[in-house]
Formats: sequence, structure tokens, C-alpha cells
Amino acid sequence: MQLRIFTEPQEGATYDQLLQVAHVTEETGFDAFFRSDHYAGFFDPRPGLGPSDAWTTLAGLARDTHRVRLGTLVTPITFRLPGPLAITVANVDAMSGGRVELGLGTGWNDHEHRAYGVPFPPLAERFERLEEQLDILTGLWTTPEDATFSYSGRHYELVDSPALPKPVQRPRPPIITGGFGHTRTPRLAAAHADEFNTPFARFDDFVAQRDRVRAACEAIDRDPDSMVFSAALTVACGIDDAEVRRRAEAIGRDAADLCTHAAGGTVDQLVDTLGRWSDAGADRVYLQVLDLDDLDHVRLLGGEVLPHLT
Repeated sequence: MQLRIFTEPQEGATYDQLLQVAHVTEETGFDAFFRSDHYAGFFDPRPGLGPSDAWTTLAGLARDTHRVRLGTLVTPITFRLPGPLAITVANVDAMSGGRVELGLGTGWNDHEHRAYGVPFPPLAERFERLEEQLDILTGLWTTPEDATFSYSGRHYELVDSPALPKPVQRPRPPIITGGFGHTRTPRLAAAHADEFNTPFARFDDFVAQRDRVRAACEAIDRDPDSMVFSAALTVACGIDDAEVRRRAEAIGRDAADLCTHAAGGTVDQLVDTLGRWSDAGADRVYLQVLDLDDLDHVRLLGGEVLPHLT
């Protein structure tokens, strides 16, 4: 199993804070550093701080890190047009030397859209736009360099695009989709995604959604083993129960609930929990670290948990 560090800086974080976490993530051996893509928090923001732009942050980290992969869980299709998004991701991929991954979804937080004047169509339209954006991104990145790309959809039209720049990773950077829909979500993943992520799900719900995605792959004659299956789990780990409680309280969570339904507990408990997810088919787990100032938490995870799972 691969373990990745996943942050939520929309509550307010500086670039330097994120860079510190990314450096410790890299130094302690984790596979990747990911962040959310939100323009508004869900709690009271830290005084004087607001959200940071995900792809601006990743561009900086592309130059300030050396090994870890970088990406979003997930970029809403409502935030960016597909053509400029393809350019942005390709640019950051080049800046990182080919370490970028793109998580893409419909978006769901209507508050942040209202707060910053971003149109927020109904869910059915957002799904249509997601499918078209996936088609366009793949088309732009995989069109031969001596050819142009055109596309005519219900929501987007591209005419004779030079389809440049190309990403470093060929044929394209990995694409991550996810969610809990029973029909369209698995179908889109099977057709377009390299990885399917089930965020903050109960264990049984992860297993059920994994089976739906595998079935959707089989329905289009895709080998389901070619899909990477991942989960995102909030983490609060400690050397003893008291430290687990302290870390859970610092992020406003109940330690017992995290131990039962997420990634809470002592090192041994967390290793057992993650082993159970691995046995159920999780190839990767994104450990959601919410206290960005607690670098010792990341060091503990990297030093004591990670070696037992890789």
C-alpha cells in the first residue's frame, strides 16, 4: 500500500506552512503530497488568512520539492475551463519534472461558489461538464505535436487548438476521479480515470463502491486491475492514547470515532487499520492531516507507520 499526505488549506494556511509539510512529507518517505482545491473553508477561517489557490500552490511546490508526487483531491470542473486547465497542469508537470496528478470532480460546495462569484450549475449539468472536460483534457494532451485538436460538445467547443504545451508525463498525467454515485460515477471512472478515490467513506461503503467501479470497467472490457483504488481518511496518530486524544481534539474530532471509522489510534492500531483497508483492495490511502503546524505528526506517521505498509 502507498501512503500519501493530504492537506486542507482552505481553512487558512500560508504557502510556507504548506511547504514545511511538503518537505517533511518528502523527507519521511511518503509517496505524495496532495491538497484540496477549495476557495472557502467550512469552519471559521484563521484570522487574517484565507484560502490559497491549489494550482498556484502546486506550481510553487513543483520547484521547492524534488521527489514527492503532487496533486489535487479534487479540482472542481466549475473553477476552470478545460483548455486553460490543460495548460496549467502541463506547465506544473514540467515544473515538477513529471510529478503531477490531476484529481477532477463536479464540485459540491455551493457556498464557495457564491462567495467568489463562480457559477454553480445543477448536478446533472456538472456531470455533463465533467465528462466533456475529461474528453478535452485527454484530447489536448494526447494529440500529436504536429496536429491540432477540435472538440464540439454541449458545453465546450474547441476549434483547431494547437494542443500545447504537452505534459512531461506521456501520454498524460494520471487522472483521479471518485465519489459515491452508483451508476454514472463508476462509468466515468472506468472510461477516463487511472485512479478511483472514495473520500472519507465507511469501510463497507468503500468495498461496495470498489465493486461498482470494477464492474463498470468490466462492462467496457477494461481490466479492473488497471484501476488504482484509493481512500482518504482523517488521521490522528500518537505514541499512546493520550497523544491520540490530543491530536484529535486539536482538529475538533472525537478520538474514539476516528479510531472506529477513520485513521485514528496508536501506531499499532493504525497499522492494523490500514492493513485491513489494504486487504479490502485499497492500493493507496491519503492521510488527511488537518493540523498543518504539527509536523511531528507527519514525522511519526512516516517514521513509525509507513515502514509497516510499504
